[in-house]
Amino acid sequence: MWLLLVLLLPPAVLPAQHCEPPAGAVRALSSRLLGLAGDPARGPDPAVYLALRLGGDHDLRLERHYLQRLHSTFQHPYGRSLQDSGHPGQDAELSTDAGRPQTGRLALYLLGLRATCPPSEPPRALVTWLKYHLEEDWTGSRQHGRPLTSYYQYGLGVLALCVHHKRVREEVIRRLLTAQHHGRLGHGGTAVDTEAVVAVALTCLERRRLVGARLAAELRVAAQNMSRSMAEAQGPDGIIGNIYSTPWALQVFLARGVCHTEPAYGRAVAALLENLEAFGTAATLAQVLPVLHGRSYLDIASMRCGEESDTLTAVDIEPRPEAPGNKTVRLVVECPLPWCFELRLFDQRVSAPAAASLLDVLRAATEQEPRFTFHTQDTAQGPFLTQVLGLEARQQKRNYWQLLTAPSTPLLTSVADYIPRDGETLILRLSEW
Repeated sequence: MWLLLVLLLPPAVLPAQHCEPPAGAVRALSSRLLGLAGDPARGPDPAVYLALRLGGDHDLRLERHYLQRLHSTFQHPYGRSLQDSGHPGQDAELSTDAGRPQTGRLALYLLGLRATCPPSEPPRALVTWLKYHLEEDWTGSRQHGRPLTSYYQYGLGVLALCVHHKRVREEVIRRLLTAQHHGRLGHGGTAVDTEAVVAVALTCLERRRLVGARLAAELRVAAQNMSRSMAEAQGPDGIIGNIYSTPWALQVFLARGVCHTEPAYGRAVAALLENLEAFGTAATLAQVLPVLHGRSYLDIASMRCGEESDTLTAVDIEPRPEAPGNKTVRLVVECPLPWCFELRLFDQRVSAPAAASLLDVLRAATEQEPRFTFHTQDTAQGPFLTQVLGLEARQQKRNYWQLLTAPSTPLLTSVADYIPRDGETLILRLSEW
């Protein structure tokens, strides 16, 4: 009788398969994230809240306080109905920049509402806003056949609606299927994190039975293909893509319930545990902690309120100690694109304090060389370099400022988190994707 009942249960409510690494290391990281979340100087990030809620241990008081901060952040731009607010593209608070839809950030907030205890049914206005952003996201760049923001954000939007058991128009789903089929996801079709979030979204639509049988079969095949590509992309060190995209790849294995049978899963978890020092910011900890707890964002759909362990203690985050003396960093700016008049636009040695970050080095460069200018944009992952020497990186033009340490090693942290060594050569390269 019990076996028959289990077989008849829909996939969304079957018990989650947890594949968890050693608890000690995970708890230490959770305590560190809790310390960062408790810092009032840091803006609230829905991804941080999700990581706290998907953990095994909690500080329920701090989590409630953090949720209130999120509510305050999102209440003004999204508390009004779509009809009452006018065109959101004209409201700076509703977009990341230049009127671009804020699809991914709103999606994460909606996922956070579902992760509360008890789960919170989102206000109808929020769901309407997200559906609106998904349409604006596509319409704004229809001539290019891709979202105005990115497939990463677009996939997050679809996933958030699915987790809340809201139906998604088939045309919206087809856009993701077409992109996956033609290898258009991410930078040059190789961004593991983008492909992974789309795979989790498609798996959710199939498992939550929000589509018909024929489309569900297509989604299942697409998710299986993407899961297979994750395993094939794994390097000999266990990393899939890079150390920061590896957690998203693991979410695919967890969401599909193959973490016990996929050899790539165990190797990738081992790689993360060997490189925990790479996860030092709130954004990177929020990325890695869910999978270290053996959970994916799809688990949010079936979270149940029980006797949650209210035993997690925050680790106080001390400011970085000041190292004595100065260092010299060689700063190079390159533009290898056809429309640039020359490859090397800037090449100077910059003096800065020994503990200076790359962002500090850039600021020092503006003081030492007046013609050097740069601009950044604040994101959940830290400051994002948007303009150097008057050359602006634009997503619409599919270019970005790539950060490298000579000769060609990409930097995987933000300009505020990377600490250059004395004598190091850093390259800012305007690149296409």
